[in-house]
Amino acid sequence: MAKENMSPKQQWYKQIESTHETKRPLLKNCTRAFFVGGVICTIGQAISYFYIYFFRFTEQTSGNPTVATMVFLAMLLTGFGIYDKLGQFSGAGSAVPVTGFGNAVISAAIEHRTEGFVLGVGGNMFKLAGSVILFGVFGAFVIALVKVTLMKLGVV
Repeated sequence: MAKENMSPKQQWYKQIESTHETKRPLLKNCTRAFFVGGVICTIGQAISYFYIYFFRFTEQTSGNPTVATMVFLAMLLTGFGIYDKLGQFSGAGSAVPVTGFGNAVISAAIEHRTEGFVLGVGGNMFKLAGSVILFGVFGAFVIALVKVTLMKLGVV
């Protein structure tokens, strides 16, 4: 709301509100998010190298098992309550990597477990992550459709 459109009472309230507002440590929060996200990605890279070294995957083929392992570890840590504490400490640093997806799926399932496995866990598991899956699959379909069309036309 523009200051000239505010009544004197609204301006007075806005001034009082600004004096009592908690100042957020932006640099500290960004630094935490950067380093925690970096550590999570470093663990993912180590897991990828593990698959390459011990199971003879290539760099191209080690991606899928690495992602599956990272999502599984995030779900396991969420179940034990560790990932939530990490998220409170680091903010977006724990949500940005693929582990945030695993956390979103299992958090909704844990929250509704008292309603039973079918209606509680099964019905609410993808409540948070369902839109990500839906639009990811739809986006991949559209991109594949465009690519196939361009290939048929001889453009690509």
